[in-house]
Amino acid sequence: MTTTKTDERALAELQREHGPALFHFLLGLTFGDRQRAEDLLQETLVRAWQHPEAFDGPYESMRPWLFTVARRLAIDARRSRLARPAEVSDAGLECAPAGADTTESAVAALDVREAVRALSPEHRSVLVQIYFRGLSVGETAEVLGIPAGTVKSRSHYALRLLSRNLPGYTRRPSRERTVVGASCV
Repeated sequence: MTTTKTDERALAELQREHGPALFHFLLGLTFGDRQRAEDLLQETLVRAWQHPEAFDGPYESMRPWLFTVARRLAIDARRSRLARPAEVSDAGLECAPAGADTTESAVAALDVREAVRALSPEHRSVLVQIYFRGLSVGETAEVLGIPAGTVKSRSHYALRLLSRNLPGYTRRPSRERTVVGASCV
């Protein structure tokens, strides 16, 4: 099929002759997505229409040229899709969990900081070492230069003072004790 000008008849014949095979090829490249395969087929035919010189090529059939163009378009479309953020539908938004409201934890952290500041320096230093720096009783005693028994009693009385000054404060029974909502002093 040699022609110097791409006319509608030539394109219709091209589509009839190579369209089904090209569509099947594109269906495989798009992992069965019929809509994408149809779009890519149409884009391939548009490219053929834009390049009438392809009809006058040295080859007997346009099929290799069409398949090359279609494959390149499929690759470009995939790269383009991967470069964009994924689209989110309304249904996806309805199922997404609501963002955490950090207001309560921020208020609790402020309350804890204020309550810790109200402690005596001795009590505060023990709590800072044990609960904020994660040291053991022995390590805290060594850092502060006081006996381990003193660390235990100061920790006990400091926590009792905090429980009075902080509504809703409870001491965790596990070995890892933390003051609720506190991240630093």
